[in-house]
Formats: sequence, structure tokens, C-alpha cells
Amino acid sequence: MSIPIHHTDHQEAYAHVVNHLKEKGVRMTETRKAVIRYLIDSSEHPSAEMIYKDLRPAYPNMSLATVYNNLKVLVEEGFVTELKRNNDTTTYYDFMGHDHLNVICERCGKITDLIAENMPSLEHQVEAQTGYQITKELLTVYGICPDCQ
Repeated sequence: MSIPIHHTDHQEAYAHVVNHLKEKGVRMTETRKAVIRYLIDSSEHPSAEMIYKDLRPAYPNMSLATVYNNLKVLVEEGFVTELKRNNDTTTYYDFMGHDHLNVICERCGKITDLIAENMPSLEHQVEAQTGYQITKELLTVYGICPDCQ
């Protein structure tokens, strides 16, 4: 079950993620903390390679595999979601510290967050129609951005 979090303060979001992972028995290494902070502070939707490239100078012993392993834990715990763009094999990552939709341009691949007040949930409707117990709800919308129109 993903943990719903609604943080406006980056430090509060960071503390929430770290505390949750510690409670689950996840070892909190310096590189794991750095990846968490990077994702929370990023205004972009970075790939693992981008995170690795940006953090490597401060953490020279960190490997790309370490970044991927940390991202896997954060995705599994519902703090981060994976995004795919058309005709792009790269996976991009988004910290889900606030309710938002991801809007992706089908031409240039630009990813934009849409913050919506009182975003409606499909959870109850999906459960009623399918019998699934919903554990996570992610919505990505695809279109053509203003620059590509």
C-alpha cells in the first residue's frame, strides 16, 4: 500500500520518507539519503543516469547500480513513480509528495506536473467495478505541449 503524503516542505517530506523506511527496516545509507533528497528537491523528472551524474562528484564511491537499487526501494514503497515517454527507453522518476498528474508531450517528451485542487479519485469506482483492492493510483496524461503544437 502506498503511503499518501502531502508535503509542501521539502525537509518534512524528507523526514517522512526516511522515518518510513527506517520503520520498515531499510538501512539508511548516505547514498540512499542523497537520492531521496535529490528527488524531493528536483523540479525535473530525472532518470537514474541523471541522478548518478549529479550526485557522483559528492559520492565518488556510488555506482549507477546503487542509484537503481535506491530507486527500486522508493518505487516499491510508493514514494516515487516511474514515467515513460513515447519512443524513449529511459525511465524517469517522480517524487509523489503531493497530489498531481503528470502530463507528457508525445513529441518532445517534456514532462509537466499538473497540481489539481481536490483531485478526484477513481479508487472506489475501480474497486466497485473490478473487485480489485487498490494500492496505488497514478495518472499520466499524454498530449502535445504548447511548444510543439
